[in-house]
Amino acid sequence: MTAEMVAPAWMHTQISAEQYDSWSEEQCAGIEIVDGMVVVSPDWNADTGFDVRLQDVPLTNRRPDVTVYRVETIDLTPTRPEHVLLVAEIVSPGSETTDRIVKVDQYAKAGIPFYWRVEQAATGVPIIYTHVLDPATGAYRDGEMFTGAVKATAPFPITVDLGVL
Repeated sequence: MTAEMVAPAWMHTQISAEQYDSWSEEQCAGIEIVDGMVVVSPDWNADTGFDVRLQDVPLTNRRPDVTVYRVETIDLTPTRPEHVLLVAEIVSPGSETTDRIVKVDQYAKAGIPFYWRVEQAATGVPIIYTHVLDPATGAYRDGEMFTGAVKATAPFPITVDLGVL
């Protein structure tokens, strides 16, 4: 026996920022809003992070895998690009184009200063590609690439052994 899955009506119409803001955290978990339309996030982890409101009209919310934001904005909702210093996305099967092309463009246009993309290498040790926003062009330029260990100085000093992740 098979069951036919029918998507709720709200997944077929654009929603506004006011509608989205009225939803509970449980309703918002695991989804993103792109051009006013609900997009189910490919990340099934219950702790999917939190929304970054890239634009209000049409509503576009993303849930980066990692978000670094200013501590003084912790109670401000929604989190806006000007609150965010860095976003990182972990590329997984099915998210390659979105993480490598679409989100890079959206985060840059929103003015988020740093974008990191994490990819799994054949060796099993992740590779991190960093991108830095060029304010003159409004686009990211390639930054450093890390494998084995991250030893970055921007946007802040950090050292991470990728082999233990």
